[in-house]
Amino acid sequence: MPLFLSMVYVLCHGLAIFLFPSLAKPLSYGFLTAAPLLAGLACVYRSRNSDFTSGWLALSLAMLLWAGGMASDMYQQVILLDPNATPGISMLLYVLYGVPLTFAVASPGREVTSARITDGVLAIVLGCLFFVHTFSFATISGADTEGTLRLRLMFDIENIFIAVFSLTRFVATDSGDRRSFFRTLTFFAFAYMAVAGFINHFEQDTDFGSLVDLLIELPFLLLLVLALAPQKSGSERRAPRTLANIVRAGSPLMMPATLLVVSGLIVRSHLRLAVGGFVVATLGYGLRSVLAQVRSFEESDKLSQLACIDPLTGVANRRQFDEALQREWDRARRHGEGLALLLIDIDHFKPLNDAFGHQMGDRYLCSVAGVLVGGVVRSSDVVARYGGDEFAVILPSTTLQGAHEVGIILRASVERLALPMPEADTCLTVCVGVGFVQGFAGHDPVNLIAVADAALYDAKHAGQNGVCQRVL
Repeated sequence: MPLFLSMVYVLCHGLAIFLFPSLAKPLSYGFLTAAPLLAGLACVYRSRNSDFTSGWLALSLAMLLWAGGMASDMYQQVILLDPNATPGISMLLYVLYGVPLTFAVASPGREVTSARITDGVLAIVLGCLFFVHTFSFATISGADTEGTLRLRLMFDIENIFIAVFSLTRFVATDSGDRRSFFRTLTFFAFAYMAVAGFINHFEQDTDFGSLVDLLIELPFLLLLVLALAPQKSGSERRAPRTLANIVRAGSPLMMPATLLVVSGLIVRSHLRLAVGGFVVATLGYGLRSVLAQVRSFEESDKLSQLACIDPLTGVANRRQFDEALQREWDRARRHGEGLALLLIDIDHFKPLNDAFGHQMGDRYLCSVAGVLVGGVVRSSDVVARYGGDEFAVILPSTTLQGAHEVGIILRASVERLALPMPEADTCLTVCVGVGFVQGFAGHDPVNLIAVADAALYDAKHAGQNGVCQRVL
């Protein structure tokens, strides 16, 4: 339906020019102003059902600015009856239309807030330089031939940047709302670049009110159709990882690069402002790079932490346990200190899972883990989930008696939780096996684990809810 209505729109525009030649110019201005406004409304509508709301709203703002430029042009030529002047305000609005689009592709919404604020500041500075550049060659009432040529060059550069940036984002973005947005923006940007280039360089002397005007509204109607097109579900697409990483690493350069180019355009006419633009672009790129690096470090730290933490209980996982045990074994052997390992197993855990379900079993595991963490007081002690319903506690720099006392405390703390078991009038309990070593000659950590496991076996066969010890 949007495609059909767009075709009707173009047909009505053409008929209006053909049937009412005396009113061709104001009618054409009306159609050309309405087309981007309709496209902007379609983008606003699309933003309500998209996870990338900021992108669609930026696109709708760009449409509003372009429509404002056309309305200003219409006021100059139809109301003021000055067909030989192109108002500077309309030139400015045509250029400013690209600022929200550049912001949308340079800061696509997944960046941290500080990075987006930096991009926003760069976008504001970019808009200010566009203002300066525009009114260096144009006035409120119009622009001379040289000024118009300079402004057309700026239009070309801006359109190329937006089209290339959009295409880059599109091919490097995974499936989803962002990819759909960048696909839409890419088609629109290339269509607009082609039409604007043709009009500005080959039809620049053609006055409004001719059939050439039908070309101008085509990119906006294309945007309307794409924005309102039904979304396909289930079409997953993964961007090449290398390409996605390159684009992600280079994204901080998009906005500063645009700012550098615009600063270069005004260097002859406004040297100080151009130097200011260069400085802001350089500092902005540096800040964005630092923020991206900080985010990379944080993500790396988070992944490292996740690799060492049991996702269910939040204590150390088996990998971290193995590393910690080897580390403490080497340290204890160097200093001649005692090292203890506690293996803790929940009594009758399988009947618990069978009776109450695995979700309840997981809650019990988390409760036991919390008790164990709270039961060790030294920062050097390590609590880990050894596997299934079994936990391990590494106690460096300790004695056999001290380790046994810790085992008794942990066993009693779990019992005090009073977590009900399937059997009537029973609560959750654990068995603790204490393994201890002080003479390290001829042994390794595997031997300590075997000793602790044997002690746990003793506790299990002694009647449950007990603590047994063995020495290596």
